[in-house]
Amino acid sequence: MDLTLQLQFNGAFFKGPSCPSYWASSSSTSLSLPRDFISPRFLHRRRLNSFRRRSCPRSRGIRLRRSGFSAMPCSSSETLTASRVGCGGGGGGGRVVGIGADNASVANFKLNESTFLASLMPKKEICADRFLEAHPEYDGRGVVIAIFDSGFDPSAAGLHVTSDGKPKVLDVIDCTGSGDIDTSTVVKANEDGLIRGASGAPLVVNSSWKNPTGEWRVGCKLVYQLFTDDLTSRVKKERRKTWDEKNQEEIAKALKNLYDFDQKHSKVDDAKLKKTREDLQSRVDFLKKQADKYEDKGPVIDAVVWHDGEVWRVALDTQSLEEDPDCGKLADFSPLTNYRIERKCGVFSRLDACAFVANVYDEGKVLSIVTDSSPHGTHVAGIATAHHPEEHLLNGVAPGAQIISCKIGDSRLGSMETGTGLTRALIAALEHNCDLVNMSYGEPALLPDYGRFVDLVTEAVNKRRLIFVSSAGNSGPALTTVGAPGGTTSSIIGVGAYVSPAMAAGAHSVVEPPGEGLEYTWSSRGPTSDGDLGVCISAPGGAVAPVPTWTLQRRMLMNGTSMASPSACGAVALLLSAMKAEGIPVSPYSVRRALENTSIPVGDLPEDKLTTGQGLMQVDKAYEYLKQFKDCPCVFYQIKVNLSGKTTPTSRGIYLREATACRQSTEWTVQVDPKFHEGASNLKELVPFEECLELHSTDEGVVRVPDYLLLTHNGRSFNVVVDPTNLGDGVHYFEVYGIDCKAPQRGPLFRIPVTIIIPTTVANRPPVISFQQMSFISGHIERRYIEVPLGATWAEATIRTSGFDTTRRFYIDTLQLCPLRRPIKWENAATFASPSAKSFAFPVVSGQTMELALAQFWSSGLGSREPTIVDFEIAFHGIGVNKEELILDGSEAPIKVEAEALLASEKLVPIAVLNKIRVPYQPVDAQLKTLSTGRDTLLSGKQILALTLTYKFKLEDAAEVKPYIPLLNNRIYDTKFESQFYMISDGNKRVHAMGDVYPASSKLPKGEYKLQLYLRHENVQLLEKLKQLIVFIERNMGEVRLNLHSEPDGPVTGNGAFKSSVLMPGVKEAFYLCPPTKDKIPKNTPQGSMMVGEISYGKLSFDDKEGKNPKDNPVSYPISYVVPPNKPEEDKKTVSAPNSSKSVSERLEQEVRDTKIKFLGNLKQETEEERSEWRKLCACLKSEYPNHTPLFAKILEGLLSGPEAGDKISYHKEIIDAANEVVCSVDVDELARFLLQKSEPEDEEAENLKKKMEMTRDQLAEALYQKGLAIARLEDLKVEKEEEREEESSQKDRFEENFKELTKWVDVKSSKFCTLTVLREKRLSRLGTALKVLDDMIQNENGSANKKLYEMKLGLLEELGWSHLVTYEKQWMQVRFPASLPLF
Repeated sequence: MDLTLQLQFNGAFFKGPSCPSYWASSSSTSLSLPRDFISPRFLHRRRLNSFRRRSCPRSRGIRLRRSGFSAMPCSSSETLTASRVGCGGGGGGGRVVGIGADNASVANFKLNESTFLASLMPKKEICADRFLEAHPEYDGRGVVIAIFDSGFDPSAAGLHVTSDGKPKVLDVIDCTGSGDIDTSTVVKANEDGLIRGASGAPLVVNSSWKNPTGEWRVGCKLVYQLFTDDLTSRVKKERRKTWDEKNQEEIAKALKNLYDFDQKHSKVDDAKLKKTREDLQSRVDFLKKQADKYEDKGPVIDAVVWHDGEVWRVALDTQSLEEDPDCGKLADFSPLTNYRIERKCGVFSRLDACAFVANVYDEGKVLSIVTDSSPHGTHVAGIATAHHPEEHLLNGVAPGAQIISCKIGDSRLGSMETGTGLTRALIAALEHNCDLVNMSYGEPALLPDYGRFVDLVTEAVNKRRLIFVSSAGNSGPALTTVGAPGGTTSSIIGVGAYVSPAMAAGAHSVVEPPGEGLEYTWSSRGPTSDGDLGVCISAPGGAVAPVPTWTLQRRMLMNGTSMASPSACGAVALLLSAMKAEGIPVSPYSVRRALENTSIPVGDLPEDKLTTGQGLMQVDKAYEYLKQFKDCPCVFYQIKVNLSGKTTPTSRGIYLREATACRQSTEWTVQVDPKFHEGASNLKELVPFEECLELHSTDEGVVRVPDYLLLTHNGRSFNVVVDPTNLGDGVHYFEVYGIDCKAPQRGPLFRIPVTIIIPTTVANRPPVISFQQMSFISGHIERRYIEVPLGATWAEATIRTSGFDTTRRFYIDTLQLCPLRRPIKWENAATFASPSAKSFAFPVVSGQTMELALAQFWSSGLGSREPTIVDFEIAFHGIGVNKEELILDGSEAPIKVEAEALLASEKLVPIAVLNKIRVPYQPVDAQLKTLSTGRDTLLSGKQILALTLTYKFKLEDAAEVKPYIPLLNNRIYDTKFESQFYMISDGNKRVHAMGDVYPASSKLPKGEYKLQLYLRHENVQLLEKLKQLIVFIERNMGEVRLNLHSEPDGPVTGNGAFKSSVLMPGVKEAFYLCPPTKDKIPKNTPQGSMMVGEISYGKLSFDDKEGKNPKDNPVSYPISYVVPPNKPEEDKKTVSAPNSSKSVSERLEQEVRDTKIKFLGNLKQETEEERSEWRKLCACLKSEYPNHTPLFAKILEGLLSGPEAGDKISYHKEIIDAANEVVCSVDVDELARFLLQKSEPEDEEAENLKKKMEMTRDQLAEALYQKGLAIARLEDLKVEKEEEREEESSQKDRFEENFKELTKWVDVKSSKFCTLTVLREKRLSRLGTALKVLDDMIQNENGSANKKLYEMKLGLLEELGWSHLVTYEKQWMQVRFPASLPLF
């Protein structure tokens, strides 16, 4: 570390080249500084490419995706014994400078027990320990923090009480709705205290529970929907073990029965014995098969809600989770109420050990069961506020603070946040008068400082003085990787992640810690795309903190900016505790300024601020700053920067990145607007506000500013001139800042970041650039900036490593910026066990500056004395085309594509594939309503509205589908719409898929489906505009390779197929892309659908394999084909009426008869009067047409579709009589003879007669089938009524006789008639055979599940006594046939 100049005056440090900080407050005496207290000469030394990093996918839950387009908690977890690098950990980019004796790193230090424990929950690095020693009563007392995260376990270690004995947790809320249960159904208990639960289970309520109204609200939920994936996996494993034991017991019994039978019957010649043995074998086979088919969807828990006269009460029945039938009963449950009232929680069972709380909304109609969606939230809360009376070294930063937990990570989405969750969380934080918010979630954004949630946060900060702290992201080490909202929002304090030597040695258990503290490699870097710094401050980014009890451990190591944010948030809680106690006005504006102006720089270069912000926060110095300047106005200085002469775009800093912008001086207009909190007095605060500011630049040779600015409440503007022409290649960072002339010791009141990147130009051809002999140690980052040559579309790179001993891990990132796009980032993590070379390719944008960031992971190579030597070479390639996105319009015409190579000769090998189809749908229903619950009322008092759009679609075959909503998808923070959520359900109300802004593909069986899209906003006009929102259902299809031709008529003639060519620089070649042939279009695809896919043109030079898919190549482009109108149906031939020889009067009589029968079929039978009229007409028509089979079939159909009139026995007898009438009306001998005959297809009259006879056969078979069912049900009813069964034998004879007759006409094992076969086998006590037939029938089902079949299966299992399978099937019944759709 180069500390060429370090001066200390009464505790204030002023540093030379190694530290670009401008201000560190004095703990004793204030010091007035002259205008030029920061000498430009301190900034001359610049190592152009210094830092580095890697990203943990952001918290979309702990479904981790690295830095992509999904939001996630910004952390990774580890055990205590090893440092796991993945989506977390990493460092780099600078060393701590000037932290003083207490915090300075010491080489080769050894931990003792106390320093080891302290390193697990780092506080020393930010001087929180020193502050608490001096002010033990300012440990967060009086401060309430809202934790916006994945939820929280109130039973976790260290999170029960504060340091002064108050409840630690004030409220636990599920803001996502993932734990909501519909409890709108009201039931009454019978005289035995029994109610029917929503699952159908009988429940006994506790007689001691007060319920003045006697109304019990019931609901149910699959418990796995409340568990995390890890917990579900553990519980499934334990339950499977128990289930397997029971299944093996039953298999053993079944095998014994089969063995005993074989021993008793050495020869089985008798038909009945054969059937008996088949039945026994079927039982064995079925049980074995169940083990292979086993899929545990989880038990159902019943919930009961009631009002005890004072509060809403909740009880759960969790017997389905318990092995002991006496455990988990509803009556034994200790009732809960809303957590904030009594602060009590429950645990589902000993097996899961999962704590939960309950909250009741909407007058008892909605019950929210709150569980965490990952350990992340509990860990975060522990870092900020844990209190361990037995071991204070493991305390969180602010053990005296209280918290509310606002779950924003949706359990339905693997812990991904939703707009609904974010908005409700902010509402809850304001309702509870929270002082602070910590949010360790985020994702990349299209626009910085933009979006619905950002607007709501900014409003809360301004109106309610809420201090919002959030993680900057884990997408480093490249610059401009800060995520939203933490790194991109002006009203939020964004925090980067720092690791100290003590943390590395203790928490991460590395063999040899780094010599100095540094930023983790993966910590996201600034600036934002509009030039703001991005990272505000840094804090320790790893800790061993409490985790939920269900993890079966008390604490674990996690690292990420997710951990840095609560560390900083806890530190701010210490400051607020002190400010409240001492009467210092609390303002997010003054707190932020204190943090920034007292932080200790990390790194020795000006540009290190892009990595660490203003540096590592220092609690003690920030406290002194706040005390000293408590009487200064609480003002936020809003900065708007425009290129002079232009009004758009407006930015918050100056960011020159592209080569053309750095070749000349530019003038910028800076508007500074002081913003007071809402409610500030016009006469006492706004009018008197006037500040004389000295304006400074950290390098007047590059950035020139005026000397002074008189700033009033209405704001002022000034000009800045930036001259980058004398700067060398690489990144350069400067600041413009304003100092109060009357109180310069306040430090900068505002800062305007100026980031200039001078890229290297690749002049040689072919365009190849090399970076040789780069030396890396742990945490070191090398940055290179390259102006991508015009015409380049992809790059091929090779990294060669040498000179090291132990395994090394590198992060390799490239990043480019384009207007109105998220940063275009490519990343790779490469591990080298020995010196070697690796090659890879990535897409690039022509003409734009590309950052290449190489980083040796912060913990890689620690303990080794050997540096890693790296040679890196990039070769740019490019094939330019005249159209990047190709749309085939549905005609037979091809599209001409012109291609050229601008850089060097390239092999043109076009590959075009269509692999998905998008079908557009309009809503069939749109429902707009005002949400009634208090959790959906904004700070402004406006009530949020919900629009539910319903779409219907049908799949002819099983397919993998995904909803696609172009207007709304892929944006959470950078959108003005609040939220979206969808569910796809079948006709049984079973939900097959759900999602939000990042739809995922789901496999759906053949059938009809309903998609419901749920949109929220308080603006009714916006929602009204979306009532006809188009949704595409995208489904995968087999790959369709498109033909390429060199002739325009190629698609028709088939001539001139184009395969490949060699493009010479500057010479264009063309070919035709042909549309797919009509036979490749999926059947029944409606007009206007889009077949979509990709096309690629080039080929990797280091890959000899012939690519068969565009994705095999480094860059591909979208193609689509608009499905044309379907082929019109051919006019049906005029069919002459059969029996055309009949007279007109005879034909008229037939038409009248058929019309009467049709009329009969359309009559309703809902009332007794309607049924009476229907019966009179039946009798009349039977007398008029006494032997007409279609009439009797229609009467039978009417009986079956109508309500059961009278008692059930009479009803089934009537069915039998009606079926007999059908059977008697058919001349079965004539029908049999005719069906054996073969008709000539050309004989139209014979063909029509054949259709008529086949219809008669079907009517006969249906009558026999329904008669058989009625006979069987009649037997069951008589048994139930315990009647004398004198006719039992004759009844069985009737059933067998009817069944045998049916077998003459149809296959009784087909899906249509299989039920009767099952009943027959059951009547003959061959339950195994019945189960086999039924199971085969279920497996062959197409479309939605048939509830009657599954009920029949359940009945058979109960008769067989297989209780474990009965329980299993009952749980599946709740999945397949839920009573209602879940709440959004």
